[in-house]
This record gives sequence, structure tokens and C-alpha cells, in this order.
Amino acid sequence: MTDRAQFRGQIEKLVNSQALHGSETLRKLLHYLARQSVDHAGTPVKEHQIATEVFGRLSDFDPQVDSLVRVQAGRLRSKLAAYYESEGVEDQILVDLPKGSYALTFHHRRKGQTRSSANGWTDAGTPDAWVIPKRAGIMVLGLSILLSAAMVAIILLAINRSPRDSSVARADLSVNGTAGTATNAAFETFWKPFLNGANEPWAVFSNGSFVGRPETGLRYYDPRKDSGAALWDHYTGVGEVLAVHDLDQVFGLLHRTIRVKRGSLFELDDVKNNDLIFIGSPSENLTLMDIPGTKEFVFRRVASGPRKGDLAIVNVHPEAGEPEANLASPSNSPLTEDYAVVALLPGLSPSRSVLILAGTTTFGTQGAVEYVCRQNSVEELLLRISVSKTGELNPFEALLRVKIARGVPVESELVTLRKRSL
Repeated sequence: MTDRAQFRGQIEKLVNSQALHGSETLRKLLHYLARQSVDHAGTPVKEHQIATEVFGRLSDFDPQVDSLVRVQAGRLRSKLAAYYESEGVEDQILVDLPKGSYALTFHHRRKGQTRSSANGWTDAGTPDAWVIPKRAGIMVLGLSILLSAAMVAIILLAINRSPRDSSVARADLSVNGTAGTATNAAFETFWKPFLNGANEPWAVFSNGSFVGRPETGLRYYDPRKDSGAALWDHYTGVGEVLAVHDLDQVFGLLHRTIRVKRGSLFELDDVKNNDLIFIGSPSENLTLMDIPGTKEFVFRRVASGPRKGDLAIVNVHPEAGEPEANLASPSNSPLTEDYAVVALLPGLSPSRSVLILAGTTTFGTQGAVEYVCRQNSVEELLLRISVSKTGELNPFEALLRVKIARGVPVESELVTLRKRSL
């Protein structure tokens, strides 16, 4: 059998492995990179090329703004490492995606070649012959921290389960002696797309990638200078934590439950068969880049001027008196204002729905979630959006202004709203 045939056979083995099970996006990326490496050896694969040919991005794709390709390549790199540490430990063909490159490399396993403790595959007594990024230690530590945090969250939710003890969803829980009658009517109408599915909806919260160490200092991952750094992706914002709690309270009031997952663990394949609630902006909740998103209010970095680099919500089709860019308070002053998006969109499957709740900061995100978890604001929203005779909500995008005091959202105001066609 020729090397080329062996390499292709190994790719098919990887595609059908447990490591890539349920990840159609990564399988598609692996197939594409394999074809490029085998059929066009020596020709570099560009990020723009992958974005447009694999992920369907438009020709104006800007890798400086959209990190989709880098994120998916990092995920694939980790999956390859996981495969060769488990079910592929005896495989004779080794496939790698080196950091800083989109060209797959293929190697025959040499006699005695094993996975070393120093980040790769080695022959006994020789330097690393084939290196795969090793993140097992970080993953174990991250998993431990995540499990601890999850246990604390579960305990807190159990203690505070009664909606009567929550500042959200508790107004008018008793109307004319009937518990929750008025409140439930508004909530049931708004949340109807997420109440009747075969499975509970997923609440997907953002967790950005950081580099550094917790004890010495963390900062956001910068792909331009941190390509070789170990990533920490098990942190999230205060607003996202409280947002999950608020959503749990509302769904408990409606006698339903939600499933919770952090964005870095979310698979694109989950979109097809589930209703989804995304918590956090695309700048951190990177899964949002893989699905149809907002068209009227989009998140973009300011390209020039004194706020260059700051994240803004851009009003794509501003009407008279509406600003084009909506930004939080400058970073060199106290945070007193933010903007957020509430958007109900159709899912990839016609029967599925997607709700995006996202501010440019964690407190804006919290304000957006609180807005859809309070009776008075939900009623206000229902007056502005289209509801069919059968009680079905039509897609919409809403822009909120969130007032913040001492790190707490105190008021969320509906600024403008756009109805979306089906």
C-alpha cells in the first residue's frame, strides 16, 4: 500500500473515531486539510481559504476580526492529541496539525516511539520526533476547577430554588389569589419556543480563552503573540453566572428545566436538534460564529478613532436619530453604561429556535438576561414584537441600553427593535 493510501486510510480512521464522534465541523475540517496536504503537498493553506471553502464565510472574511478558523483548528489539534492518547495509541500512522500552520503532517511510527512527558512523540533516547500539543495536565486541572464550581452552583441553585426568593421572576407571583397567573401568561408566551421541544434547551454561556497563570495573572489570549502558550478556558464572567441562575428561576417557574454548557465545549452539531440560548457576545462565546446570527445589531471592534479596538454593537441600518455604533463606558472610566442585544432567531432546523442574550461586557449580558426574566420588561417586549394568532413569536432583534452601578445592572431600557422575516 502506498504512503498516500495509508495516509488517507488513517484520516478515515480518525474521522470515524470516538474522539471526533458528534463533531461534524471538525471532521469536515480534517477532511479538507487532509486533501490539501496529500493532494497539494507543499502548498500553504491560508486562513481565508479555510474560512470561505470549509465554513462558508463570505469573501470579505477578516481573520483579524473573526477567529473562527483559529478556534476550530485548536479544537482539532486537541482532538488529535486525545485520539493518540487513547484509541489510537497503537496506530502506525501519526497525524499532526502543528501550531502556527494549517498543513497536516503525516509520519510513520518508528519502533519504540511513544508519547513522552515533554509534549510529543519520542523514540527512546532521541529528541521529539513528532510533536502534538499536550494539554492533559491543564485539562485535568481545569476539569477539577470546573467540577468544583459546578458543585457550588448546584448547591446554590438548590438553596435558592424557590422563585419567591429571587429578585427575578418574583413580581406578581400572586394575582387575585392565584399564584403566578399573570406572570406565567407573559413568560409562557415569550418562552414558548423553548418550552415544547423534545429536549430541554441548552443555555450556552461564554468562557473566553486566557493565557498566564491564576496565581501570577491572566490575560485574554492574543493569537498574534500567544500561539504557543497554554490556554485556560474555564473562566467566565460574573454576569454569565448570575444569568444562568436567572434563567433557571424562570424555567422553574414554568415547570421546565434547562441544560447548561460552556461555549468552549459546545459542538456545532448540537445546533441541529436543540433549542439554544446563547449567553454572552461572539467576542467570547465563539460558538455564535458558527451559526446564523444577528443581521441588524452586530458585534464589531471599532476600527479607528479614540475607541479603536473597543467592542461595539453596530446598528447596521440606523434610522433617524439612531447612532451607528453603541459602546459601553470607556475603559479608563467607571463602567456606568453598556449595550446589549436580545435576538430571537430561527435555528438551523426549521423547528428549532435560537435566543441570543449578549452585552459588550459581562454586566451588559446580565442586563439582557434580566430583561427577559422580568415580568414588566417581557410584557413591554411582547407589545413591540409580532405574535401570531396561535401565540407564536416571530423573529426579532432588540437593542438595549443597560445602566450599571458598582458592577450591578440597575436598569435595562429597550432602545430600538427590528422585526425579522421568517
